[in-house]
Amino acid sequence: MFNWFSKKRADKPSSKTVLLGEALIPDGQVVYAVGDIHGRADLLRAVIEKIDRDEVPTGSVKTVVYLGDYVDRGPESKAVIDLLIASQKAGARQHVIMGNHEEFLMRFLDDPVGSTSWLTYGGAETLLSYGVGMPPGVMTPEKLAKAAEDLLDKLDESGHLGFYRALEDAVVFGDYYFTHAGINPDQPIDQQTGESLRWIREPFLGHMGGYSHIVVHGHTITEEPVFRPNRIGIDTGAYHSGNLTCLRLEQNSYSIL
Repeated sequence: MFNWFSKKRADKPSSKTVLLGEALIPDGQVVYAVGDIHGRADLLRAVIEKIDRDEVPTGSVKTVVYLGDYVDRGPESKAVIDLLIASQKAGARQHVIMGNHEEFLMRFLDDPVGSTSWLTYGGAETLLSYGVGMPPGVMTPEKLAKAAEDLLDKLDESGHLGFYRALEDAVVFGDYYFTHAGINPDQPIDQQTGESLRWIREPFLGHMGGYSHIVVHGHTITEEPVFRPNRIGIDTGAYHSGNLTCLRLEQNSYSIL
């Protein structure tokens, strides 16, 4: 059997690596990671209810980490953000990571003409969920600017603009590092760029070396959650599969809720 961690970089000093199964969540904490939601508010409601019902040891604290891509493709992007904000207001301990689709949305607000492709990657569905209609015909710069202006108004009215601006790049719990897409294997975890954290696939997905933390990520769709010695991928394509994956982490154990 091939040893994932047999390859070492000759040009870099050796450093401690953590393997899945050895990685630890601090005592007294149970952490849940939720994959890409993409406008499926119905699935998010079900996952939140499962987390609420999940039994944990007395005195343990539950924390939920949402891995990004809340909007686009599915029909209820606005409702998804409403649910996440409501959970925050209800006192839930949660961290909300920025995905590449949230970045795309924010780019569209700043530069609608330069970010027209967002509409073909699910942005049109997001606009509709906020009540912003796209006029028929060719998308002229004037039409795009008006759509961006209308969306900004809707985000202000709903209180969602502050939510998007407060999204995190990554969060660490114990030996686990949570982010949207993954990391650049050639950079230390504390030197990652937003571009890598939100957009990377290769060389991250095929990387066989160890990291200082187990990386928990979404972004790349698979039929089932992916467990590797150095990472866990939980984007199971909720918007079309109907399967929104929630990973449960406690001490040195990991499971799908």
